[in-house]
Amino acid sequence: MKPEFDITVLIVAYKSRDTIRRCLAALEQQTCAPARVKLLENGSPGEERLVADELPDWVEFVSSEENLGFAGGNNLLAQDVETDWLVLLNPDAFPHSDWISALKAATTRFPEVRLFGSTQFAADQSGVLDGCGDVYHGFGLAYRSGYGKRWPSPPPTGEVFGPCGAALLIRRETWQALGGFDDAFFCYNEDVDLAYRARLQGWPTIQLAEAQIDHLGYGSSGRRSEFATFHGVRNRLWVFLRNTPGWAFPLLAPLHAAITLALWLSAARFGHFTLFGKALGAALKDWPRIMRERRALQANRKVKVSEILSAMTWNPFALLTRAADVRAPKER
Repeated sequence: MKPEFDITVLIVAYKSRDTIRRCLAALEQQTCAPARVKLLENGSPGEERLVADELPDWVEFVSSEENLGFAGGNNLLAQDVETDWLVLLNPDAFPHSDWISALKAATTRFPEVRLFGSTQFAADQSGVLDGCGDVYHGFGLAYRSGYGKRWPSPPPTGEVFGPCGAALLIRRETWQALGGFDDAFFCYNEDVDLAYRARLQGWPTIQLAEAQIDHLGYGSSGRRSEFATFHGVRNRLWVFLRNTPGWAFPLLAPLHAAITLALWLSAARFGHFTLFGKALGAALKDWPRIMRERRALQANRKVKVSEILSAMTWNPFALLTRAADVRAPKER
């Protein structure tokens, strides 16, 4: 592919044999080609591993015997990249042909913005949203904006709390300034944590109507698997403890504790009550590290607490219904 945009596409593949060819075929059909495409075989077992000979020659193949997680895998792929932009793409995400072209156009339209999100449609349900950015609710819970909603046309371009990691665009220097993902998260909520840390620096996310992908989701773990529950619960608490700024922390901590207790009780419906408790225990076991990181993050915060809170969603019904929250872009 002849590069037309100074961007590197990063793909972390784990048990991705069923989807990776469709993903790469969609990349090959882009009207605007990326400078590089890097793919990590992230420790898939046995015959499920991808090998270089099976992939197009324009894909830079990296292999790990160990599963580094989505966080560690993307951190590894990003290490030697020198392009101005990085785009993270899930192996079960299939970009529309003008996806990269739309990302490129957005960097000109919004020259001061450092993070962009893609509009995600459900790959197996026509006209159904898989998400239009990440919402962070004031109770300390994140969800994919508009997930599962029937939406014949894409939601408008606008500001969201953060981009979904399935197809996010970020300036390389911003990725480096933030230190990339936190490896300890492994997977789930690492993109929320990245966006929150960017918010603390005053760097918002613009969600793009024109940059569209189709996404299957939960391809390697399962939505209600024990793996997803454990990492989702543990990492959600880490996000709240590390990032909730200043005076908002003691104000929101009781609300977060209450909603966490309610979710813990609800987990019994799926046989995950004990697992939920183990995840909370694992999160709190790392209390000294999380508090060290909290102090460092908050000491380096560049914006007022009120600005962070204004970027959150506060309507309880929005949380229950996964309502979309895409706001008109602000003049900056």
